[in-house]
Amino acid sequence: MSADLSRLQDLIDAFSRQTIVVLGDLVADEFVFGEISRVSREAPVLILRHRETQLVPGGGANAANNLADLGAKVLPVGVVGNDAAGQALVEYFRRKRVATSGILRVAGWTTPRKTRYLAGFAHTARQQVLRVDCEPDARALPAKVRAALVKKARGFTRRASAALVSDYGFGVASPAAVSAMRGKLVLLDSRFALLDYKGSGITAATPNEPEIEALHHTRIGTDTKRLEALGAQTLRAMKLEALLVTRGKDGMALFLRGRKPVHIPVYGTDQALDVTGAGDTVIAVFTLALAAGGTFTEAAHLANYAGGIVVMKRGTATVTREELVRAIQADLSGSSTK
Repeated sequence: MSADLSRLQDLIDAFSRQTIVVLGDLVADEFVFGEISRVSREAPVLILRHRETQLVPGGGANAANNLADLGAKVLPVGVVGNDAAGQALVEYFRRKRVATSGILRVAGWTTPRKTRYLAGFAHTARQQVLRVDCEPDARALPAKVRAALVKKARGFTRRASAALVSDYGFGVASPAAVSAMRGKLVLLDSRFALLDYKGSGITAATPNEPEIEALHHTRIGTDTKRLEALGAQTLRAMKLEALLVTRGKDGMALFLRGRKPVHIPVYGTDQALDVTGAGDTVIAVFTLALAAGGTFTEAAHLANYAGGIVVMKRGTATVTREELVRAIQADLSGSSTK
């Protein structure tokens, strides 16, 4: 099933009129760049001459950042620690004029941080050689903080077009918090606990294929029929209106109640440059397109464009309305010359 490309452009035009709540784990993605100097005498490892360090929003913060770059008003709800990474995330959003009143500073909490070390020789592309993760204990999040998050989420959702839930397993997102947002369009990206949200009021979810495989303890591979069976099973089990499964180089599969699955081929090339944070971009565009009045199929096609664009950028990146429009116009030009 193809999408009306001119209709997709109309949806993009409506992005700036939407307000989206993002409830989720706010992660700091840190990139440390260096040049390979030599092999260490102490151990068979490379010595990197440090060039620069960049810190950008990751996880739920990346979803919020994508929404902001797409022109929406964003209301993030989450926690950070009293540490440098947490302060950097808050300052990043303030510079972008994104509201930070829903971001709680919690003493003793560690802001999740993923540090990627990228190395290369002069005038060559830098490759990731190491990743170090600093993670909080989700069980350590105080009950009063969880209650405050629920209250923030409920209050913000009253004045929002839709809500996006980004669960990376660090304790901020929960079925209780999601239930507080009932009555609104609620989209979920949950890395480890998709079925925990059954009955909590989720409208649609956007797992990737490996997450569906882990959920059902099986492997899909090239078996499209198995994918369709597992997608339909997940849709029913969670009582969703829609399930969008991202499949990397194989595109996406959209499952809807009472309809055949919609398979969407990958946009652009199947040779991704960097998939870091691509799922955050996909759910951001999917949510925003639905909030703007798009159907699930239209929203999935727009999210597919966004995913194809962002995986051709290095690091944790975002897409813009202008990039989406250019991609659609290129397809329109191509179809008009056939």
